[in-house]
Amino acid sequence: MGVACLATSTLARADSLREQQTAACKGDAVKLCTLAIPNEEKITKCMEKKKDKLSPKCRAFFDKGLKDKKTSEKK
Repeated sequence: MGVACLATSTLARADSLREQQTAACKGDAVKLCTLAIPNEEKITKCMEKKKDKLSPKCRAFFDKGLKDKKTSEKK
């Protein structure tokens, strides 16, 4: 039962984080990557290429993602 609660908690946090990222980056996606919409993978790649033009709140999610990726590569 503890594992089920932990898994639910982790999924809820992931959904919340996802919602926060969407809220922070939606305007940037529309402004900078209109042609990539609705393909999420293309939007992500476009925004990574234009990271220097992202709003500070949105850029923070991409910076965090790069840090997490580098950390997992070191393992």
